[in-house]
Amino acid sequence: MRASPDPSIVRIDGPWTHRDVSANGIRLHVAELGSGPMVLLLHGFGEFWWTWHHQLEALADAGYRAVAVDLRGYGDSDKPPRGYDAWTLAGDVAGLIRSLGARKAHLVGHAWGGMLALTAAALHLRVVESVTVIGSAHPLALRSSISHTALRRKRTNQARAMAHLFRFQVPMAPERWLVKDDAAAVGALFRDWSGPQWTKTADFDAAMTNFRQAMLVAGVPHSALEYYRWAFRAQFRGEGKRFTDAVGTRVSAPVLQLHGSADPCVLPETATASAPWLGPHSPLTTWDGVGHFPHLEAPAATNDALLTFLTKP
Repeated sequence: MRASPDPSIVRIDGPWTHRDVSANGIRLHVAELGSGPMVLLLHGFGEFWWTWHHQLEALADAGYRAVAVDLRGYGDSDKPPRGYDAWTLAGDVAGLIRSLGARKAHLVGHAWGGMLALTAAALHLRVVESVTVIGSAHPLALRSSISHTALRRKRTNQARAMAHLFRFQVPMAPERWLVKDDAAAVGALFRDWSGPQWTKTADFDAAMTNFRQAMLVAGVPHSALEYYRWAFRAQFRGEGKRFTDAVGTRVSAPVLQLHGSADPCVLPETATASAPWLGPHSPLTTWDGVGHFPHLEAPAATNDALLTFLTKP
């Protein structure tokens, strides 16, 4: 059996600095660049901190302290057997901000990272300056679109788009599937979820090499799947109702939504359906031909929109 790569494989060289930070009872690996107000970047499923390499440099050049973290269970961060519930993950975010010496941070999250950013804004408002959600939706909007009630009536478009959520609930088999043939499934998922233009580029191939290697790090497949498993199973437990109550009010921090019109994973209409839980001035920007990864597929447009939002008085 092929040995798993050392977690340090994700510490890719660049203008940033790698460091370990203790927060919320675990060790989190971060890459940071620049100085000024903190922008904390939270990645999605199958990614790691490097997914933000375009944004790290753009934010630092604009006068921000950009910090990209390997979330709990990913990359070179700790991979404990539990703690993948929303409360603990939001506590990781709040604890990391404080451990890095900041009073507040702007949160930028992709996919799962976007939902985590909105959750942290609801549960730990005092440490959140603003939220930017990329290729994601409010967790209650996503839940509503794929709820078991809706599924009893008809299989909704969003439910079909998130079919992997249900496949990931069984034990062991999804972990084996993710690492088979050097994590070929990660490359296949990303190709299916990306806009057609990006998948034809050398940049896409290079990104897939990095993401596939990162998935092969011991413990990452199981940890990545635990995010999905908690989110699904909590709906049938009391903690699901407690979570709904906790995040069911409008986010008071300013929110920006960035989305690809060709996103086949989190559909644009699901992002639009997030409006009831966001503030009254929460713009949604979409780009034609862009899929689930705007920060990678259209980095210049993403950076411009993000910086415009962050510098708005």
